[in-house]
Amino acid sequence: MTNSLEALFCTVDDFWQIFEPKWQQLLLGNGLQQRQRSRCLCMSEIMTILISFHQNHYRNFKHFYQDHVCKYWRKEFPKLPSYKRFVEFMGSAMMPLCIYLKQCFGKCTGISFVDSTCLHVCHNRRIKQHRVFKEMAARGKTSVDWLVVLWL
Repeated sequence: MTNSLEALFCTVDDFWQIFEPKWQQLLLGNGLQQRQRSRCLCMSEIMTILISFHQNHYRNFKHFYQDHVCKYWRKEFPKLPSYKRFVEFMGSAMMPLCIYLKQCFGKCTGISFVDSTCLHVCHNRRIKQHRVFKEMAARGKTSVDWLVVLWL
């Protein structure tokens, strides 16, 4: 493994070793015995690949997986599944991944950076009829045109 991939995997795996037992305790069951199928990749490996995608220059996950992971990281992940199977695993990794990334943020110092991307709420022709986000949305102007936007 490359140093950065190995270091990333180690931090993700350390997180997963602590997080997984606590998460299993908090999950609600329906009283029935649930079968836990084993996967060809562990959750730490899945999370490592997902985080690595965002650290690389690829815009498309499918190209990243097929062109980078399958070609260059086959030795690091010997039981690598097909792209379609890996996409099925991604849903189960979202909650642990979000919690891991939240843990990586650190403590807020009072200075924050905000993305001022606007969400278009309605078309300009319907501005007078707009009622859905009436309390939260406002008219704004971009370099192109006036519009009703929800600023985040």
